[in-house]
Amino acid sequence: MTPPAPQRTDETEPDTGERGSAPRPQSLMLSFFGIHVLGTGTALSSASVIDALARADVGEDAVRSTLTRMVGRGLLDRHRRGRRMYFSLTDRAAAVLADGEERVRRTGAVNRAWDGTWTLVGFSLPESWRRERHDLRSRLVWAGFGPLQSGLWAAPGRVDVAPLAAELGLGDRIRAFHGAAAAPTEAGPLLRTAFDLDAIAAGYRAFLARWGGDGPAADARDDLGRQLLLHTDWLELVRRDPYLPAEHLPEEWPAEAAECTFRTLAQRYDPGARRIAEGLLDRWDPQG
Repeated sequence: MTPPAPQRTDETEPDTGERGSAPRPQSLMLSFFGIHVLGTGTALSSASVIDALARADVGEDAVRSTLTRMVGRGLLDRHRRGRRMYFSLTDRAAAVLADGEERVRRTGAVNRAWDGTWTLVGFSLPESWRRERHDLRSRLVWAGFGPLQSGLWAAPGRVDVAPLAAELGLGDRIRAFHGAAAAPTEAGPLLRTAFDLDAIAAGYRAFLARWGGDGPAADARDDLGRQLLLHTDWLELVRRDPYLPAEHLPEEWPAEAAECTFRTLAQRYDPGARRIAEGLLDRWDPQG
């Protein structure tokens, strides 16, 4: 069951764009801070962030501009220490990254424990509330919902909708229900109506094609670069996957093969990546 996530906006969206394209610097930056900074309470010097992201072929100018944008968007705090500038995660960014870490570590790429329960969300917003409608739809996708028809969305399993409604200030505009499908409605067709299974499967197949051979490893200078590229690609996939029940997925669903590839490579790259990071990262504790 996908847990409710912190509010997601375009500013925290780790979208990498077209499948198979190079990840955006901000996506790689979020992966980097999630792996090497989250939970440490430390800040990193801009010079060491530049050194680290260079391993994933991100240039100095792109790193500096990305750091500045992330400060402006409330994702990073900036600290001056003498002539050096350090950056630490804000509470908001830490919440986003902790949710991503939970998704990456979830056991299994498909849901094999679904009990047939659905969460339904209905809403009706004035036509003039375009921003609110966009934010609500983005949050519903993030939480594992798909649209059944105008104003009615569904997710397999039990999803706590109350925090989502409260964060958006739409509690009086949203109706949520838990229940099971009743005849003549069947779970399989319902899934295909609410979710683009072909697009989800294509994402996993693209990941396998990208990482099954040499893939992006050839574009990275060492295991730290490979780690950042791998985790960024995988997190983009699992954020878009609503964790659908296995018994209603098409045969030869590629998610588990892709997950096996990810976990094998992540385990391979992690020791070297952490040694490299410890050697080059200039850490400072703002609370020290």
